[in-house]
Amino acid sequence: MNLKELYQEIILDHGKNPRNLRKTENFNKDAKGHNPLCGDKVHVYLKLNENKKVEDISFEGQGCAISMASASIMTDLVKGKEEKDVKEIVSNFLEMIKEKDEIKTNLLDNDEKTKLMCLSGVKQYPMRVKCATLSWHTLTSAIDKSQNEINIEKMDV
Repeated sequence: MNLKELYQEIILDHGKNPRNLRKTENFNKDAKGHNPLCGDKVHVYLKLNENKKVEDISFEGQGCAISMASASIMTDLVKGKEEKDVKEIVSNFLEMIKEKDEIKTNLLDNDEKTKLMCLSGVKQYPMRVKCATLSWHTLTSAIDKSQNEINIEKMDV
């Protein structure tokens, strides 16, 4: 299996069987995101403990395979991490999607980096970048409590 096939398999698996697709009980942070151009919607629920560590994270929503896979991968990767590390992972992911060739952070192991890299192909399709980044921007908004709802169409992604 070549790398492109592996990436497609990961996206299809997470798109068809999203992890953490539910509402976190006793969440203490949340935000909604919407992409009006394609109809993707996501609601991220986050439970941070007193040490600012992600005890639980989940999402509800609907969208294309890229949007759902990205949210699923995101929730898998940040669960159990500290808030500052989550912000670094988000920043690295968004840089990779926009301009970089790979994920640079040392906060993820090789398997986790591969999961994120599977989304790198969307760079070739600017409309799909918004699908892949919607949940990540929504997570940032939930952490920072910056907005109740993200409209990805109005963002420079």
